[in-house]
This record gives sequence, structure tokens and C-alpha cells, in this order.
Amino acid sequence: MSLRFTVLASGSTGNATVVSTDTARVLVDVGLSGKKIEELMQQRGLSGQELDAVFITHEHSDHIKGLGAFARKFELPVYANEKTWAAMAKIVGELPDAQRKVLETDGTMEIKDLRIESYAISHDAAEPVGYCFQADGAKLSLATDMGYMSDKVVGKLMGSDVLVLESNHDVEMLRMGRYPWNIKRRILGDTGHLSNEAAGEALCRLLSGSTRRVYLAHLSQHHNLMDLAKLTVNTVLEDNGFFYHPHEFALCDTYPDRPTEWDLVNSPARPTAVKATAGD
Repeated sequence: MSLRFTVLASGSTGNATVVSTDTARVLVDVGLSGKKIEELMQQRGLSGQELDAVFITHEHSDHIKGLGAFARKFELPVYANEKTWAAMAKIVGELPDAQRKVLETDGTMEIKDLRIESYAISHDAAEPVGYCFQADGAKLSLATDMGYMSDKVVGKLMGSDVLVLESNHDVEMLRMGRYPWNIKRRILGDTGHLSNEAAGEALCRLLSGSTRRVYLAHLSQHHNLMDLAKLTVNTVLEDNGFFYHPHEFALCDTYPDRPTEWDLVNSPARPTAVKATAGD
């Protein structure tokens, strides 16, 4: 049995991820047009007809833009909590009752050999969630669109073999950017998005012996660069005494316009980042 995934697209222009096992295959968010999602899936040898379900994190357009058309075309069940269903009704349009499924926040369910758990996050949406996926002892967690990393979220994400983590903006680029101050304040606030530095600080709480890779995700189109995000996160980790070997742990890229390679999620044989102790 295997747990694997591909981030089809990630960023302020749209988000979507496919999670797959030997028998199950689900899509998380549909933040681009249905046609574009199909094109990205085809690049990874996928078809909408192979999906078992769609899971939605929240109602912002960069996460549900193509949901209605895509779900109707492939007659897919769509899972979200009640408040998210209410908030996205106008964007999604009509869906048959048989396709409208509810997974409440902090709920768990199974599709074939894939276990799915939702958890609450802090973001300016009706009732936003992240998701953890488990199969055959491996754990993948998706953690984006949150203003800060709460203790409860840390508890949900602990033990992840692979983590897709928001590293949305560089604070100085955002402060100097063209957005009006009210938008900047929203992004920087507790219901906004994690900065590069905040992503690094979150990883200092999350990295464990099982963590193999962290994909930096949901980068701002105008206020971040992938190289800058990775540099900042690495610097925060090193400043907090975390040292690791590249063959044991890696920070990985995501892209706004093309999918990542398929990544097999399985526990490593060796530890990853280890915090130095006195005398090391």
C-alpha cells in the first residue's frame, strides 16, 4: 500500500492537490478553472473519472473557482463543513444532493484505504480547515491559509512524514508592496497567512524524526519568491539549532502553474532535522 500526492498548483492564483493510495484518489480544492485542473491532472497521468471525491478547505475563490463545473462534469461527491457549504453556494452553483457531503471540522472518515481528518485553522473564512491523510502508517498533512500556527494545529500536524506548509509572503516585500494597507493588515493578521519567517518558526515546533520533506506552498504572486522563502525558513531553523543532511530532509518547491512530481509518502529509516543540545 502506498500514499502519494502531487500538488497540481499552489499560490495566490489557485490551489489544488491530488492525494492517492493503491485504491483511493481524492482532490483537495479546485482553485483554478475546471479545464485547467483537467490539464494539470493529465500532466500527471490523471483523469477526473478516477477520483473518488473532492475535499474543500474553505470558500475563497483561489480554492473553489472550478469546483462547480468540475464536480458536475465528473459527478463527484464534494466534502466540506456546513458553514463552508453555505458560504460557497453562489460560486459553486447547483449540485445534486447526492454530491453534497458534509465532513464537519475535526471529523474523520475513510475512503477505501485512505483515512482523512479535518482540523480547524485560523483564516478569514466561514469555517476553514486543513486536512491530514493517512494510509499504511504514512501521514501527509496540508497546512495552508492560516494566520498563525496554534497549539492545536501543531498537535494535528505532529508525526507528518511529509508536510505541505504555507510560506505565503516576505513581510518586508508585503509592507513595501502595492496592496492598500487594509489588505496588508489582513494578510499579516491572525486570520491571514503565514509569512516565510512564521513558516520557519512553525517548523521548529513540528520537525520530528519522521519528517522527510516540507513543501513550501501558497506563495504570494507579488510578495514572495521561492528561493527567498526557502532561505528564510532555513535561516530560522538554523538559528533555532536545527541541523540536517540534505539526503535526510528537504524543503521542496510548489508552483502556481504546473504540478509537482508524484511524491511517495513513507517514513524514513533515519531521523531528519535534530535540534542541537548543550555541548553539541
